Amino acid sequence: MNRSRRWYLSVGLVLCALWVRSACAVELLEEIKCAKTNGRGIDALLVRGAEITDANAALFDARNAFRGCISGVHEILRRQGLLAGRWCLDPDEGLSDGQLEEIDRVCSSYPHVTDDAFVAQNLDRWLA
Repeated sequence: MNRSRRWYLSVGLVLCALWVRSACAVELLEEIKCAKTNGRGIDALLVRGAEITDANAALFDARNAFRGCISGVHEILRRQGLLAGRWCLDPDEGLSDGQLEEIDRVCSSYPHVTDDAFVAQNLDRWLA
């Protein structure tokens, strides 16, 4: 499997499995519609958009041309107990320099963006 195909596969897994509970597109769209209708909550949506963008940049390694995107996703899934490690099929793939610190930063800065509590609540059932 070539590198770009692996990247798209990883992005698909992220869309299905990573932080979807807290940043659910359907719920976010409803909040946007409400803000558009009543004019309230727009500032909060802009802040949340910036937080999600910042978190995605760390996970997908935007700073380093996305070289660490698969490992970044694996790191979050490892932290949640869904993977045993963050290794990749290609042993030369891994986190970029500074990416782990960026992931740590966004996880501590924006805990409300993660779905860690949801995963923890369901992990035993899912892994049974």
